[in-house]
Amino acid sequence: MSTHEIEDLVADSVRVLDSRTGPGDPRVRDWFAALYGFQRGYDCSFTHFRVREILLRRGFTYRFPVDRHPDYAERAAYFDAVAGFTALRTFDEDDPAFGGYDSWLEDGCVEPPFLYCDAGTALWRRMVAAGELRGPDAVPPRRTRLIEAVREVAAAAEKERDHELVGDWYALGCETLVGGPEGCPFDVAELAGMPAVRDLRAVVRRTGALSLARRSPFAVPVEFAGHQELEAWWWEL
Repeated sequence: MSTHEIEDLVADSVRVLDSRTGPGDPRVRDWFAALYGFQRGYDCSFTHFRVREILLRRGFTYRFPVDRHPDYAERAAYFDAVAGFTALRTFDEDDPAFGGYDSWLEDGCVEPPFLYCDAGTALWRRMVAAGELRGPDAVPPRRTRLIEAVREVAAAAEKERDHELVGDWYALGCETLVGGPEGCPFDVAELAGMPAVRDLRAVVRRTGALSLARRSPFAVPVEFAGHQELEAWWWEL
């Protein structure tokens, strides 16, 4: 699968969740956090601006004038010189503790004339401490498993009759949606008993999305899966 397809999958999911969830529902930013956490596992570009107004309206991303940055008074010349999109975290590749670039958005980014940060990041915490964010905006996203967010995406996509979106998520398989870097730690009985898994599979059955999932660019043949028994069960509906 290409990173562009992952980017499209996440952006389309953000749109459908926004379209089909009440405007005051605080769970939406939790689901967004899970989706973008998933996207960070791939070599994807910065795609927030595709759905920027949704992320801002839902309180996942925050926007401020650049001079509201906590370090602006000390580094005004630097901030004033930023002419285009710039991520503010810097890395020392020679540092023994260097662990890659996954945290590149932790210190926010600038797209002149604005400063942006996501809920739960290091810059967001600094803005909370500085009193720039209060109330619900000062509460971090609730840790949400990917499968829980995908269940909500599938339910919203069913209402939108976007069966392909349902199929594309289901095609990723249980190891991706329920497991982690080391695979899925559950057996078939445990998976079958998970409410989020049951709900997702019910949507797949109702929408006939299994055939779409099989044709999806995200589908991994069972014989290539890390845990073939689990994946075989996943594809039996």
